[in-house]
Amino acid sequence: MRVEEGFQIIPYAEENPYTSDPVLPFLLKRILPAKTLEEIEPELARFGQDVITKIRAVGDNVAPPRLVQYDQWGKRVDQLHTSAGWKSLKAIAQTEGLPGIFYERKYKEDSRIYGFAKALLMVGDSHEVFCPLSMTDGTARVIELMGTYGQKKHVFRRLISRDPSFAFTSGQWMTEKPGGSDVSRTETTAQFLGKSNVLGPHFYVDGFKFFSSATDSDVAVALARTGSPKDGSRSLSLFLVPLRLPLLRKPSDPVPSPLSNGIFVHRLKNKIGTHALPTAELSLERTEANLIGRLNQGVKNITPVLNITRIWSGLGSVGGLRKCLAIATAYAQVRKVQGGKVLLKDIPIHVAELAKINLMYRGLAHLTFGAIRLMGRVECKVASEEEENRLRIMTPVVKAFAADKACGCMEDAMTALGGAGYMEENDIGRVIRDCLVEKIWEGTVTILALDLLRATDDTKRLGSLIAWATSVIADSSKLRSAVGGQIQNLESRIDLLKVALQNPVPSLMPRPALMLIGYILSGLYLLEHAIWAHTANQPEKEVDVEVFRRWIDDSGFTAAVEDVKKARIASDNVIKSNSAMVFGVKTKL
Repeated sequence: MRVEEGFQIIPYAEENPYTSDPVLPFLLKRILPAKTLEEIEPELARFGQDVITKIRAVGDNVAPPRLVQYDQWGKRVDQLHTSAGWKSLKAIAQTEGLPGIFYERKYKEDSRIYGFAKALLMVGDSHEVFCPLSMTDGTARVIELMGTYGQKKHVFRRLISRDPSFAFTSGQWMTEKPGGSDVSRTETTAQFLGKSNVLGPHFYVDGFKFFSSATDSDVAVALARTGSPKDGSRSLSLFLVPLRLPLLRKPSDPVPSPLSNGIFVHRLKNKIGTHALPTAELSLERTEANLIGRLNQGVKNITPVLNITRIWSGLGSVGGLRKCLAIATAYAQVRKVQGGKVLLKDIPIHVAELAKINLMYRGLAHLTFGAIRLMGRVECKVASEEEENRLRIMTPVVKAFAADKACGCMEDAMTALGGAGYMEENDIGRVIRDCLVEKIWEGTVTILALDLLRATDDTKRLGSLIAWATSVIADSSKLRSAVGGQIQNLESRIDLLKVALQNPVPSLMPRPALMLIGYILSGLYLLEHAIWAHTANQPEKEVDVEVFRRWIDDSGFTAAVEDVKKARIASDNVIKSNSAMVFGVKTKL
């Protein structure tokens, strides 16, 4: 029998990722002014259609980068070749205003919401092009806050440009071999040349950067030591590094050599995913750079970059899950089973599994956009002190919680297609591989859990979060008859969080506490949404109430509570037993 004969499988067809999304349109309706939503919604619908047609087609031309270190005659050239698809995706994102929307601030503090809404629609088809664009966003923010006059005049406007032929992208170079996430052991050094140029105080930088994403960028922000190594992270400064010299040249000028600023590509990283993204090991030899901010305050000065990229990372996890869920949902509407008589969408046990994935997507989306909303308010200086405190706590939580929860749900979406889900053509496999990096990039869950402890060590910050939680719960009086038990459980879990984070915090507590606060924050945002839907008599009000109920009862929240309780009573014997299980019991022969 020929393949075109006999039974023919009906292909699933994904709908517009904005208009068909179960979360985003309704979330935006709640958190944006009506006039703003009226203006941007047609643009989001248009862009959503572009994502599944034009942008997805561009992705077919994406391929891994290729490094040519030496030419035919043995001369070092370090030519990095990226695919046409990668370049096109980057240009599309820049033209669409990513990251430009954030700094044009047409919609003031809501510009962050608008820009990230567009990013959510595209990120699953972006092939990780938002990695360099997120670092470009962070670099723009650092220069906006503390850059020199020359950096603001010549670099900032190119970082936020919508014109791909003029726009810069930026990398971020922190990681080195001795320390990984511990930058206190940074070996790269910077030497002041005793003068300034148009971009500010002029230095030579020498060192080795072990993970350098966006190696095809125009500039990078990098940490380098400007004081004694014994001072650890207190003697690090932040620098703007041009990848080629001269950086400020006319469009008609020839492109300088990749070696023109003493940057040598040792090798490209061979990664499990993010194959299109050029990540490299770099040697810096008398590399010219310019100081950003004050000397020996590099860790403090690079913090805005980390805060922004961590929110981008959280959105990447949520956006990857959005795409996988959309595929599984579309497949259920065309695939027939039981002798070809019943669609998967009419099989209760199958739909129940999709509902679990849908529930997690809703929780993560509301959590992430809760942080995005606060970020916009802080950047536009309209946030209260309480909101600033909440954002400080939420930033590591959003990144870690979304990364930890999204990938497992993506795997569940894959299995919802059966054997068809395991095929590369549907793109779920690539999305999972790419999103696995979100569990590591910009800090593992463990690293971010320790950062959460630093954030909550200031009791005022945790108090701000608790005060907001109390106000949300106080507004829920009209829902008490429907979800009174769940609200009561949420209140008790907030009380447990307060106890869990009391000093001294038990050694095994940081990670369980982060997961608990992730569930609590998501639950509060889902409750806030359900209150709004009920008050505004929205068509989905009953669904939103049910989503909150299930988040409290069936999302994994209860297991997170038990993990915190175990961590509270864990003794030194538990810690010793863990070590023995992992590394074995040492015995003398």
